[in-house]
Amino acid sequence: MLKLLVAASLAGALPAMAAETTLIKDVRVFDGQEMHARRSVLLEGGKIASADFKGKTPAGAKVVDGAGRTLMPGLIDSHTHSFQHLELPLVFGVTSELDMFTAVPLLQEMNGRMARGENKDRPDIISAGVLATVPGGHGTEYGMPIPTLTKAEEAQPWVDARIAEGSHFIKIVMEPGWPGHPVPSLDRATVKALIVAAHRRGKLALVHISNPEDARTALEEGADGLVHLFNGESMTEQDLKSFVKLAHDRKAFVIPTFSVLESVAGLKETDVLEDKQMMALLTSDQIAPLNSPYGKKEMAQRMNAARSVVAALRTAGVPVLAGTDAGNGGTQAGASLHHELLSLTGAGLTPLEALRAATSVPAKSFRLADRGVIAKGAKADLVLVEGDPSRDIKATRNIVEVWKDGATVSARRKAQQDLVARELNTPKGAPLVLPADGMISLFSKEKLASPFGTGWVPSNDAFLGGKSTVSLEYAGENAVQVKASVQQGFAFPWAGIAFVPGSQPFQAANLSAAKTLRFRVKGDGQGYQVGIMHGSARIPVYQPFAAGAEWREVAMPMASFAGVDTGAITLIMFNAGPKIGDYQFQIADVRLTNQ
Repeated sequence: MLKLLVAASLAGALPAMAAETTLIKDVRVFDGQEMHARRSVLLEGGKIASADFKGKTPAGAKVVDGAGRTLMPGLIDSHTHSFQHLELPLVFGVTSELDMFTAVPLLQEMNGRMARGENKDRPDIISAGVLATVPGGHGTEYGMPIPTLTKAEEAQPWVDARIAEGSHFIKIVMEPGWPGHPVPSLDRATVKALIVAAHRRGKLALVHISNPEDARTALEEGADGLVHLFNGESMTEQDLKSFVKLAHDRKAFVIPTFSVLESVAGLKETDVLEDKQMMALLTSDQIAPLNSPYGKKEMAQRMNAARSVVAALRTAGVPVLAGTDAGNGGTQAGASLHHELLSLTGAGLTPLEALRAATSVPAKSFRLADRGVIAKGAKADLVLVEGDPSRDIKATRNIVEVWKDGATVSARRKAQQDLVARELNTPKGAPLVLPADGMISLFSKEKLASPFGTGWVPSNDAFLGGKSTVSLEYAGENAVQVKASVQQGFAFPWAGIAFVPGSQPFQAANLSAAKTLRFRVKGDGQGYQVGIMHGSARIPVYQPFAAGAEWREVAMPMASFAGVDTGAITLIMFNAGPKIGDYQFQIADVRLTNQ
C-alpha cells in the first residue's frame, strides 16, 4: 500500500500564525452534537473562552462575521498514515489525525511539538506509531525495519516498548492477504494477548481487519475498535445482525474507511476530483493518488456489505467514526475526509450524524477531551464554512477559515492556492523528443544504453530490506536476459529491470509525447508486471503481462496506467513478483511510440 517516508511538506516554510483574541459573531454553531441557529463564540489564548458569548466585544479582538455561515469543531480523520504533506489536511479543515502507523521519529517529533504548544501549522497527529504484526506480515512492506512478534508471551513487552516510544494507542494487524497472495498474520492467541496487554496499560487496542471472520474474532477478544470494515457484495441478514449485536455488546466503535474500501473496489472520489474549489488546493502530485485507486476495474457492488453494516451499526447505536486511510492509493490527506462524510451519508447516516462522526464521536472514542466540540476550555480548533452542512454535507467544503489552536490558517490556505495556481500557469518542460522508431532499449554486450536518461538498471527490493536478487545479461539482438529470484523478506517482493528516463534517479522526465509502451518478451510462462512511477509518488502504477515460450509483442497504452502523469515519469519497471520463486524472461525492443 503506502511507502512510509518521513518527508517535509510542500509548504513547510511558512511561519505559524499566532493565536489572537477572536470573536466569531452571529454564526450558526455545530457544537459537536447539535446545531444552534445563532451564537457568538469567543477565542482566547488558543482555547474557546465562551461557546455562547453575549457580552461586549473585548478590546482588540478580531471580529469575524458569521452571518449565513456555520462554525464547526476542527474535523478529525480517524484513520490516516501521516508521512508526507503534513500541513495539507489543515487547509481542508482537518485539525486532528488519528494515525494508524507511522515512523517512530515522526511520532516523537509530533509528540514534542504538541507538548510544547508548537503545532499550529499542522494537524495534531495522535498515533499508534508502529503496528503489531508478524515477520513478513502486513505492515512490514514499507521499507523501514519494525519490531514484530509471533507468540502471546511477547505481547506485553512489545506493547510496553511501543508506549515507551510514545504510542498513544495500540494497533494490531489481522491480515491474511487475498486470493493468490497469502500474507502471514498474527494468530488469535497473540491478538488476545496484545489486547489484554494494551488494556493493562490503559491504552486502547484497535484491530486492522479485512474480512468478517477476523472482525468477529477481534471483537470477541475485546478490541476497542475496528479500524476498517470489509469489501463484499452482500451479507446475510443473520450474519449482519449477529455482527452488529457483537459490536454493540462489546461497546466497540468502528471506522469503516469507505475511502480506501472504494479504492480497492476500483472507485474514484469523483466528487472531490470534480470539485473546483478542492482541486484549487491540490497540486498535480497530490491529485495523482486520487486518480490511482487500487482496483483496476470498477466494482461498485463490492461496497454493498460495508454500507449495509454501517446502516445497521447506526441503527444499533454503535459509534461510527469518519476515517479515510489517507496515504493510500485513491485517497489524499484532508480532501478525502470530505468524501468520507459524503460516503457515510450514502450509507444511511444523516448529515448531522456524519458531522458527529468527524468531531465529537472520535474525540470521545479516543478519549480526547480537549477537542471535537465547541465548548468552554476546548482547543480552538475550528472550521467556518458557508452554508449549513447539517442540511447538505458538501457544505463542509465551503471553507471560509480554519483555526488551529486559535491561530488562523488563512496564510497556509493562500500559499497552497498560490502554489497550485503557479503550477497550472507554469508550462512544463517541453516533451522529450522520442526517437523516430521509439526505441529506448539500445542493448549491447558492452552497455544497456538508452537514447536519453540514466538508462537501464537492475531493480529489486533490496533497498527496502528485501532479499530478492536479479542478474541482467545481454542475450543478443537488442535483448536482455533477466534472471530474478523473488524471495521472502519484504511483503511485496520484486526483482527485474528498470528504465530511468531522467538524467539522475527520480528526476522526472516529460514523456507526454509517448502514447504507447511497446516491447517484445519471452520467458518461463509466468506472470510479470510493468510498473510506472511519476512525480513525487513512490507507489508504482502497475499493468500485468505474461512471458511465454515464444517471442510476442506487448503494447500497453500509457493511458492504461491510471493516474500517471506522463509529463513527470521517474521510472519504468519490468518486474517479477510478488509470488515467491525463480523467474526468467527476456525483454527486447522496448519502445515509447506516439501512437
